[in-house]
Amino acid sequence: MPLANVESARFWRDSRFCDMECLSATFLTHEYAPHAHDTFSIGAIESGSQIATLSGRREETGPGDLYLIDPGVIHDGAPGGEGYRYRMIYPDMKLFIDILEDVTGKAFHATPSFSGGLPRDPQLANAFHAAHRTLERGAGALESDESMFSVLAAIFARHGSTIVVPVDTQERSAVARAREYLIENFDSDVGLEELAGVARLSRAHLIRAFRKEYHITPHAFLTDRRVQVARRLLRQGRMPADIALECGFADQAHFSRHFKARTGVTPGQFRTG
Repeated sequence: MPLANVESARFWRDSRFCDMECLSATFLTHEYAPHAHDTFSIGAIESGSQIATLSGRREETGPGDLYLIDPGVIHDGAPGGEGYRYRMIYPDMKLFIDILEDVTGKAFHATPSFSGGLPRDPQLANAFHAAHRTLERGAGALESDESMFSVLAAIFARHGSTIVVPVDTQERSAVARAREYLIENFDSDVGLEELAGVARLSRAHLIRAFRKEYHITPHAFLTDRRVQVARRLLRQGRMPADIALECGFADQAHFSRHFKARTGVTPGQFRTG
């Protein structure tokens, strides 16, 4: 499929999958800032290529590659070459487990995860595109359910795993305290000295350890947390201007710039999608 010569992004929520967020987009110059989602990020490129950093590893992906990103995992993305067109879905943990249980007929007692991140699997990538198109064109319920349920189950069967909790260390506990503090105080103007005090580390040690653990700086994490909260408020129908101030952004323009850098669409598009 050849690339269009203009950027475009279509965002919508699919009521057949518990209002799961869906995106189909063509990006020629748009670059995603480092960010994370509170849902899974599952998708594939139809044409062109994207250069992405995932968990500190940078690589170029194209047609035949899958995006299988766990909730909370930091990643970015930029056009490779002349740009790319891709399709994404963002199922939350409960929806994904429900799908796995429906397909297998068994209770799923573990936490699903994807260890590979960006595996190459042309067969499943093509199956995902086909399933995604049935959602985008508003196909009948049975066709949409069958295709998307089947492809997600197949993706997990081939590339899924369960989460292994890493061994705790004093440094990991310190940056975890800082991370939780930013999550709880996202709407405040948190300073580095304040945050270092929470972590009980020096300022330089905190920045270094935080980036090592989460592949993002504390400031970038705070900005991303604000965008995540803003997404929830937009889904509730709140106005972008009100959300900008409530989430700690300097103004609506500042909010809009950071929001699009992490979602690919404007707050207005997201609100009405």
